[in-house]
Parts: sequence; structure tokens; C-alpha cells
Amino acid sequence: MTGGWLIGVMVQPPGEPKALLHYFAIGHADQGKCEWTAVDLARDAGRIAESPIGGQEPVTALRALPPATMKTLGLAPGQTRALGWKHPRRWLTT
Repeated sequence: MTGGWLIGVMVQPPGEPKALLHYFAIGHADQGKCEWTAVDLARDAGRIAESPIGGQEPVTALRALPPATMKTLGLAPGQTRALGWKHPRRWLTT
């Protein structure tokens, strides 16, 4: 059972020469809704990539988050959380 998704969005922040993967945790079971929600949140960080960069899609669902993982990491259903540019090891290993 899926409670949410970990989503990566390729974003080019102002002043950066290339796009970087920005991570988001979205507390909704529908993968498509989570991807669009992450894109909406990523607009605040910079310009969103329009096509794949180095084989990386602009928007990627990295992992489904079971309800137990969401509870452990403090993500409530319907809640969104920007996780930043660093690889979210905690969210991927729990």
C-alpha cells in the first residue's frame, strides 16, 4: 500500500550553470498527482527542465512511500515537503 511518493524534479536554480535534481516528499497515494505537485513546488526553486538531461527525466518518481515510512519520517497524508538538493538517503532507506 502506498501512502505517498518521493519525487525528483530537475531544476536550474538562478546562477547555476546546469539543472540539479531537487527532491520532494508528497503525502498522496496517486503517483501522477504527486509528480504534478512536485513540479508546482519546484517552480519556486528555479527553471524546470523541459527535456531529459544526461539520461535523467525532468520529473521522476523515485520511490513509493508506505504509510509506515511516512509516519516514521513525519509526513502526514496530504502534506508536502521540499527535501532539497542533497540525495535523501533517509527517505530511500527507511
